[in-house]
Amino acid sequence: MAGVCKIEIRETEEELKKLLSQEKTGAVKERLQLLYLLKTKKAKSVTEAAEILGRNRVTLQEWLKKYREGGLANFLSKKVSTGRSKEIPDWAEKALEKALKSPEGFNSYGEICRWLSERLGKEVNYKTVYQLVHYRLKASPKIARPISREQQG
Repeated sequence: MAGVCKIEIRETEEELKKLLSQEKTGAVKERLQLLYLLKTKKAKSVTEAAEILGRNRVTLQEWLKKYREGGLANFLSKKVSTGRSKEIPDWAEKALEKALKSPEGFNSYGEICRWLSERLGKEVNYKTVYQLVHYRLKASPKIARPISREQQG
């Protein structure tokens, strides 16, 4: 019969129930629910568990493979992102945050771009700088205002 699960779940129903109640993230809860469904026999097969959880059968089989290979710790481990590294490293981000808080600050995002390119030794995209300063650091450069002729002289 396809989808019949041949796996020995080492944790007890009570342990799984306790882990489920303590878990905060949905992704891990889903995985624990899978083990709980199979342990309590509420789902007789992986296909049945997939229908209950609203996931594809193949996804559940991959999860169970992780459980077989490395136990509960491997089963619940989060996938590490393999994306590209940040264009602006953490040390530069912290230095920029400090510079933005200083009284001198910056007059524009373009000035911040130039400041970063001096520090990093590479050109940084204006859009990248804007998103970093505006959304992540929740800051803004000083707004450049026109100076009257009397003040200039």
